[in-house]
Amino acid sequence: MIRSRRPSPQTVKVLEALAAVPQTWRYGYELGLEVGLPSGSLYPILVRLCDRDLLEAKWEDGQPLGRPPRHLYRLTSGGLEYAATHATPSTVQRPIRRGPELRGAS
Repeated sequence: MIRSRRPSPQTVKVLEALAAVPQTWRYGYELGLEVGLPSGSLYPILVRLCDRDLLEAKWEDGQPLGRPPRHLYRLTSGGLEYAATHATPSTVQRPIRRGPELRGAS
């Protein structure tokens, strides 16, 4: 069953932060600082978004010595659409789609 309930304000903040730069991998600590959420609130949101295939996660490659690897996150294409539906419109970076009449025009 698909839930149709609106995401929480905290989830919307996370979606907006991720959607502002959708191609960029972000790590949790950075997101937490940006959106003002403690880890106890942020990470359950990230896990739920991953479980719903709205967010993809991977381990950081080549971490510096003396620091454990970090989990990195970014929105999937479905997550970007979900963010566009639920987040503030000006915060979501949508792909630019050009019509045939605009292609090649500079």
